[in-house]
Amino acid sequence: MWFKIKAYLKFLWHSKNQHGIHSPFVYKLITQCFYNKHYFKAYGIWSNAQRKSLESKEILEVEDFGAKSKVFERNRRPVSKIAEQVSITKKRARLMIRLVDYLSIEKALELGTSIGLGSFSIAGNGKTSLTTVEACRETSSFARQLFKSEGLENISAISSSFSEYLSGFGSSENLEQANSKNKFDLVFIDAHHDGKITLNYFERLLAHKHNDSLFIFDDIHLSPSMEVAWEQIKVHKDVKVTIDTFQWGLVFFRQEQVKQDFVIRV
Repeated sequence: MWFKIKAYLKFLWHSKNQHGIHSPFVYKLITQCFYNKHYFKAYGIWSNAQRKSLESKEILEVEDFGAKSKVFERNRRPVSKIAEQVSITKKRARLMIRLVDYLSIEKALELGTSIGLGSFSIAGNGKTSLTTVEACRETSSFARQLFKSEGLENISAISSSFSEYLSGFGSSENLEQANSKNKFDLVFIDAHHDGKITLNYFERLLAHKHNDSLFIFDDIHLSPSMEVAWEQIKVHKDVKVTIDTFQWGLVFFRQEQVKQDFVIRV
């Protein structure tokens, strides 16, 4: 707890808004996407899915494969409490919806479906093709039901460990396997929340980016190991622009960009 509080105070000290941003790409991203006040139809779709989750009476037997939950002591967890306490927040969901729209995301990958609210923020528009992977079978099953109830046929929900799923892709050391059908416009990594494992996923997914891809890492300031992982991602030779929004770390690979790191309040 104290680690995250200190990390947040440090973030506030270093963070900016659009003022003083000299990169045209990042300035437009902040002013036209991050701070966009326009109402998107997908906001309502996401809110409806959240409402259903909050009203759900289901209790799931959750298998924790990543960092131990700081919220739940037991594996039997009410869906309503998952939605209320650990799922993507309304503010973050709306930011994701704006990012998907602004960057015209057509194909996305999510590691860590949980009950599916993050998936709705990416693909609730009914257009973005999303593959979402969840290791826990019961939460994956609930998410599938939620997608079906909203008539979303653009989401493919896979119940698998992340390592097993990624092993079928090839790696950055085996680029010939990474053909165009396995390239993603957006990769959202909301899984494990362990620094070493996060770095491993990052390295394995590099083969599946293109010049305009966006990788988003959740909880980059959760622990010392996650902060170390974030710092290593920032200096990777393929990374050109990073944006630290405290909860999320955004990574761009645009080779036409000057290498820069930003800390932005959203």
